[in-house]
Amino acid sequence: MFEKGLLAGKRILVTGGGSGLGAAMGRRFAELGAELFICGRRQAMLEATADQIRADFGAKVTPIRCDVRLGADVEAMLDIAFHGAPLDVLVNNAAATFIAQSAQLSFRAADAILAPTLHGALYCTLGAGKRWIEGRHRGVVLSILSTSTITGRAFTVPSAMAKSALLAMTRSLAVEWGPKGIRTVAIAPGAFPTPGAAGQLRPEGRDEGWALRNPLGRVGEHRELADLASFLISDAAGYINGEMVVQDGGAHLRSSGAEDLLQWSEAQWEKVRAARPKGTG
Repeated sequence: MFEKGLLAGKRILVTGGGSGLGAAMGRRFAELGAELFICGRRQAMLEATADQIRADFGAKVTPIRCDVRLGADVEAMLDIAFHGAPLDVLVNNAAATFIAQSAQLSFRAADAILAPTLHGALYCTLGAGKRWIEGRHRGVVLSILSTSTITGRAFTVPSAMAKSALLAMTRSLAVEWGPKGIRTVAIAPGAFPTPGAAGQLRPEGRDEGWALRNPLGRVGEHRELADLASFLISDAAGYINGEMVVQDGGAHLRSSGAEDLLQWSEAQWEKVRAARPKGTG
């Protein structure tokens, strides 16, 4: 679909790049010629992903351990990514979520979602933007959102709030930073299953017929999302700014994807709460 060197010469940072959709995007960027920086909290996973991408594509990959919830960590990561030459693209992919009855959410549980999903993406965007503006360098920010920005989504309220705020950021900075040569764009994926998301969003007991109710009758493939991301951050999409592209097979046109949870018993909810990481209940 794309020219082999579509992203040649681009230096790209993917947050949450050690696994899941972040790793899938990173692989595609490297395949298309980019130099890659991937960050996350688990160094061993980052190293393994970097080694595999290097082996498969011969790309330059720098893994950086970073907790995007911490401003100091973000600044240190960006210092590495901008060392020697400017970064060209930031992909805000790191996020957290889990299903919960909103009335049962503790402040700490809400913060466990908002901190990486909203604050982390904002810290990364402001840090990269400041460096681009000071250096008079053109840049692109791609944020991975969700269709909850359109429909809302019951039982994942902090995540829906965070993603909606990032859409507002995308649209606002498109106007503020566009004249400085910085584009901000976003993708709202539908169901692109990953092990991490499956454990948090689709625990045992959920209705598993949701994929078949998609208008296209299936879930998304990671390569499809990676291809769309590659296009949006490339120079070929240079006139797209402030937009969010929905990639969900049309699923959001039917429902928000959480309606089956309205029928859950208190016993089912208690089982989910018990399985949650300590401190987020």
